Amino acid sequence: MTSERRAASLVGEQAQAVGKKARLRRSAWRTLRHNPIAMAALFGFGLLLLTVILAPVITSIPPNDHDYEHLLEPPSWTHPFGTDDLGRDILSRVLWGGRESLRVAVMAIAVAVSGGIVVGLVSGYFGGWLDTLIMRIVDVLLAFPSILLLLSIVAALGPNLGTVLIALGISAIPSFSRLVRGSVLAARNYEYVTAARVLGASDAYIMFTQILPNIMAPLIIYATVGLGGAILTTAGLSYLGLGAQPPSPEWGAMLNAGRTHLRDAWWMSVFPGLAIFLAVLFVNLLSDGLRDALDPKLRL
Repeated sequence: MTSERRAASLVGEQAQAVGKKARLRRSAWRTLRHNPIAMAALFGFGLLLLTVILAPVITSIPPNDHDYEHLLEPPSWTHPFGTDDLGRDILSRVLWGGRESLRVAVMAIAVAVSGGIVVGLVSGYFGGWLDTLIMRIVDVLLAFPSILLLLSIVAALGPNLGTVLIALGISAIPSFSRLVRGSVLAARNYEYVTAARVLGASDAYIMFTQILPNIMAPLIIYATVGLGGAILTTAGLSYLGLGAQPPSPEWGAMLNAGRTHLRDAWWMSVFPGLAIFLAVLFVNLLSDGLRDALDPKLRL
């Protein structure tokens, strides 16, 4: 009877933990909703995503369509962002380039988060020699400067956006795995985890349905911050010629193409640079709002 009462008590504690998580989610949304800066950033980034997705609807001019009668034309009603040295419409290229830049950044962070979750969960949950082995490998990867690791991967696989995606994802996995492992070490001894073990749940079930949902808050915040960095890094590598290759309309590649025309055609660099600035600004402001909303200590 004692063991049965203990099991019933643990089941009750697990139910209370589930209810507490639901209340925290509702409280987090209320906090975020009442943060005007965060909501403005969320609206701005959503509008930016919608704009690049609807690029074929917003502009009917193909991004690589040449118009040799309007070379280096300043902003006008026909070409709101002007044209480049080959007569291509800058507005069209900024919108289509946003598809490339944001797609690579989002997918790279998705790869990093997925890899970090798996590595961090396994390392933190099982501990022992497996944790030591995994963390030493992670330490070796973290010992390399991230830009050096990125350049090494790009040099090995060749310069293109697919390589940039792989390089960004792989280089960020160690940081995410460290974050996940630290959260798992704190969460694996909580009552709801003990209750799941008493009920006969498997290790995989406990890791992915009990522990992972309870450590998502810092992971979401870190992933949001990382997204801004991924946008900048993608543009930076393309600017150096290691990412998107001509004539691909990518923001960093457009900056590289416009750097030789800063005096006579400022619009070639200003508009793609402004797109990068706004995307990173919106993401960073949103990450600050998410931190305020998801950290229970800041809501007390």
